Amino acid sequence: MTALHDLTIAEAAPLLKAKKLSPVELTASYLARIDAFDGQLNAYIRVLPEQALAAARKAEGEIMKGGYKGPLHGVPIGLKDIYNTKGIATTGHSALYKDHVPEEDATTTRLLAEAGTILLGKLSTWEFAIGGTSFDLPWPPAKNPWNLAHDPAGSSSGSGAAIAAGLAMGSMGTDTGGSIRGPAAWCGISGLKPTYGLVSRRGILPLSFSLDHGGPMCWTSEDCALMMEVLAQHDPLDPGSADVAKPDFAGSLQKDVKGLRIGVVRHFFESDAETDPEIKAGIEAALVTFRELGCEVVDVTLSPLSAYGDAATLISRSEAFAFHEETLKATPELYGELARQRIMMGAFVRACDYVNALRERGRLIAEIATVFESVDVLICPTMPGVAPKLGDLGNMMSRSRPSFTRVFNLTGSPALSVCSGFSAAGLPLAMQIVGRPFQDDLVLRVGSAFEKATAFRDLRPAQWAQQALAAE
Repeated sequence: MTALHDLTIAEAAPLLKAKKLSPVELTASYLARIDAFDGQLNAYIRVLPEQALAAARKAEGEIMKGGYKGPLHGVPIGLKDIYNTKGIATTGHSALYKDHVPEEDATTTRLLAEAGTILLGKLSTWEFAIGGTSFDLPWPPAKNPWNLAHDPAGSSSGSGAAIAAGLAMGSMGTDTGGSIRGPAAWCGISGLKPTYGLVSRRGILPLSFSLDHGGPMCWTSEDCALMMEVLAQHDPLDPGSADVAKPDFAGSLQKDVKGLRIGVVRHFFESDAETDPEIKAGIEAALVTFRELGCEVVDVTLSPLSAYGDAATLISRSEAFAFHEETLKATPELYGELARQRIMMGAFVRACDYVNALRERGRLIAEIATVFESVDVLICPTMPGVAPKLGDLGNMMSRSRPSFTRVFNLTGSPALSVCSGFSAAGLPLAMQIVGRPFQDDLVLRVGSAFEKATAFRDLRPAQWAQQALAAE
């Protein structure tokens, strides 16, 4: 029998609907697992056992009375601790916001609660979603469940670690330069950066208003699709929210991928950036799988990877400093060293540089739109290498390894990271699947088809719990 913490949302939902699985039992099992193991993993900043059990009892009562709301009803989740939660501290993993208690929920927090999810707690993050794996903050950084000595990536570090370790069924991350897809890659899970504007960001602590995205992180692409059914709602109070028809996420999953045309951005990982051989091998093996599924695979060419990265860096640092300027000048000591240094870079960006970066962004968006006239999705790696040792991100973030993920924050394209295999050391490999704007359903369909055609979703980080216990 599958352990409760190994059930996917798609597997648990029909059991909950049929009253064969109790939301209280499910929630209690997750809380017990968090209590047993999170002291070593550090995925959570704050666990909410009383609130979670109360919500589970409410969900159970609703289901028993025939008021089943849908696939997320009774499902235990976690939120990255930059999502506002009414009456519950939202810290940004920073001393500056240690006592920050919002007066209302983020739009996404509310939508998930209305769908019947059970909030287990608030999850670790890089400070203000930019500070890196830091050891000078009020809470320790999260660790990678596949090997506790390794980094889970960021900034949605706790969100990725919690899913991989079986400490939540679903989680929410944010992504300004890859902060959903990076942890999804190194933690071996599925994570979607939706199309810009498809998911409301109101009530999420901002980093870069024109690059920020909120999105789901789950064990499978199918589960991410079930979360997107709830999350993809127009929010008139978010100026970046797009008033578009919601894609049919659930319906799309029922279709196959035969006949789709897949474009491989080969120069990204063969010449533009130093990429580990195991990552490249994972991509090539994935392309074989797609061909076997009936897809056509072709190479495509975009501008060099550095063109996207340079423009995105200028924009993100400028906009981050615009938000943090006042508090950074008044109380710099309340920031961790990494966040302080990275945000302060924005003070040195000239207005003309910011404007020219925006103009370059427009050119690159037009370029990728032209490429999408001849292909349905794009494929490239998520990260240039596997997870390094905890905190040892210097080489992974060097000039020789520009980001594969930041490209699609700049263009606003939907981008999904899925596990594409494992390294010789047993660490996850990953690839990105990228689509046209507002074709998030197609991206998730391709990811789900790949996962179901391979055995990677059958492998869990079985060693991590033993490591955690041995370290106590």
